[in-house]
Amino acid sequence: MWVNKPFFKYASGLILILLIIFLFGKIDYFIWPFQKFIITLFFPILIAGLVYYILRPIAHWLSRYMPLAISILLIYLLFGVLGYFTLKTAGPMVISQVSHLMDIVPDRAEALADTSRTILEERSPDFLSVEKIKDYAMDYLDEFPQKISTNAVTIFSTITSILTTIVIVPFIVFYFLKDGHKLKPYLLRHIPQSVETEGSRILADVDKTLSTYIVGQFIIAVADGAMMYIGYLIIGLENALVFAIFATLLTVIPFLGPFIGIIPALISSLLISPFMALKVLILMIIVQQVEGHLITPQVMGKRLDIHPLTVIFLLLVAGSLYGFIGILIAIPAYSVIKVIVNNFIRFYKLRNNTLEQKEG
Repeated sequence: MWVNKPFFKYASGLILILLIIFLFGKIDYFIWPFQKFIITLFFPILIAGLVYYILRPIAHWLSRYMPLAISILLIYLLFGVLGYFTLKTAGPMVISQVSHLMDIVPDRAEALADTSRTILEERSPDFLSVEKIKDYAMDYLDEFPQKISTNAVTIFSTITSILTTIVIVPFIVFYFLKDGHKLKPYLLRHIPQSVETEGSRILADVDKTLSTYIVGQFIIAVADGAMMYIGYLIIGLENALVFAIFATLLTVIPFLGPFIGIIPALISSLLISPFMALKVLILMIIVQQVEGHLITPQVMGKRLDIHPLTVIFLLLVAGSLYGFIGILIAIPAYSVIKVIVNNFIRFYKLRNNTLEQKEG
């Protein structure tokens, strides 16, 4: 009798699908084209999806006053102008600060190395020879140009792929914004009418979860970067803009991102003085307190409700399996799966209660 229950029907179907995929995966010539197809489309669609959720609220607001296609083109124009003036004003400063970093870091690192060498020569054991470490470093530097030339084709291919993605993504985002509202009705047409209401709710919850996370994380990253930049200027840290941009980019990684993002600033401040490094750490703590108690509750609220320990475990596993991309998509993927599972459990309980009431 239990085999007629909806749960076991869906579970059996899922197991059969996974078994078929596994068996087809054993046939290399069958699975390879699908792998290549997925890999080729994955990065452009991933980046386009992130940009789509960030721009969608603006496009929908503008579409109240003009056609949607015109509003999207206007957004492109506004961001193009904004990007141009940003590069024109901040670009020279970034280039100047990067150049300054490249000039001062070797000298300060050499001074730090001299101090470390003196300490090692006085206190290090025989197997930790300074000369051996130096020889190893020189050998690696000598082999580095050869490694670059050997992998030149791979490097060129990677650069070409990145440039192609940059060119293609705006077109994908345009059609995502223009026709994104058609996806939900299209998906609902392929499920039974008896579960159409529940399917619509699941799709709406998934969309809300992704929108909350992506837009929220973007706002938090920009806010953190701005606060770090102001803080770096206040404490007098050199090359503040470069370090703030790096912190902003890394903040998109939840929980661990802000700690990774201050590493370059921390290393640079250590080369200046331990007290400057202490000020950088204090600044990070202040920014994280402001973000955690003021910005994040206003932007995300309690919608995701993921324990920090769960976030750490997810990032560790995803990073180990899929590298940076795994870290980037781990939390939204987990949030979507959690929403789907919770909805299925609720739907299953509701159906069971309905059947029991009819039988009663």
